[in-house]
Amino acid sequence: AEFAINMSNQRFWEAPVQQYVEECIQGVVGSREKNFNMRWTASMVAEVYRLLTRGGIFMYPLDNKPTTNGGKLRLMYEASPMSFIVEQAGGVSSTGYERIMDIQAQDIHQRVPVILGSKKEVERVVSYHKKA
Repeated sequence: AEFAINMSNQRFWEAPVQQYVEECIQGVVGSREKNFNMRWTASMVAEVYRLLTRGGIFMYPLDNKPTTNGGKLRLMYEASPMSFIVEQAGGVSSTGYERIMDIQAQDIHQRVPVILGSKKEVERVVSYHKKA
């Protein structure tokens, strides 16, 4: 199992993402009882290609940095196209709160949080958001 996230932003993430990543880091001794590999190339296309071929999850979650303004990746030309591809392959995409493909753009450069990949993994993160 693999997850791709920029760990340098960990202190800025919401609690549900913190919880999910901590479970992955704990590996076989944690509640998930399996090891995860963390990847980060800082290229969404490369990360999505990897998860399409190997499974896993890609996250650029909502954080509390004032510069991200609702998310880092742009809805119209980053999040939506990759979400479409992942969903066509049987995966899921979400902001943590809503399906990315259901978002009506308010601005051409609108930014959104992105959590996409294997259905089981994304649904786990979304369930943590619902409980928070």
